[in-house]
Amino acid sequence: MTARDDILARLRPAGGDPAAAYAAIPRPYLRRHHENGLLDLAAERIADYRAAVHRVTEADLPAALAAAFRPGAYVVPDGLPAAWTAGIDAARLAGPDADLEWAAGTVTGCTAVIAETGTIVLDHGPGQGRRALTLVPDHHLVVVRADQIAADVPDALARIDVTRPLTFVSGPSATSDIELSRVEGVHGPRTLEVFLL
Repeated sequence: MTARDDILARLRPAGGDPAAAYAAIPRPYLRRHHENGLLDLAAERIADYRAAVHRVTEADLPAALAAAFRPGAYVVPDGLPAAWTAGIDAARLAGPDADLEWAAGTVTGCTAVIAETGTIVLDHGPGQGRRALTLVPDHHLVVVRADQIAADVPDALARIDVTRPLTFVSGPSATSDIELSRVEGVHGPRTLEVFLL
């Protein structure tokens, strides 16, 4: 037996169920670091990343989104609840296959938000659209329901399907690579606005 065979044998037990093997891994660490105040913690951490945070009710959401719109059309993915954009002029809303180069922004939902880090998780399912939809337009409006807020990373990972393509968003796109100067909008939206329901 070669060293390679030995390593592979330890990684992949013959005839075993991978899901059962994964579930059997001991996890003695603290699974949840926060129990209460997750909405407040998420709002604080998201704002730390220079994203705008709006706390709204479901009834006030369409007006809040309309007020955040800039001139131009906003791309809306399939599966986004129609009630969220009710009352917004249909001419301002483009379908998911619109030319993203000319879009003013996009409106999406999300899969989860990690309160501890202020990170928004997208799995690009219904209401979230394809990955380019959340990376190309300059203005990203994300709607988050309170029940989507996870306490921390282990809590979030338990809620999401890790086999889907995931995008983790922690504030507007930015880099400090060039002379340690913060530049926003380098490889994604320059402006991120989060609407917490």
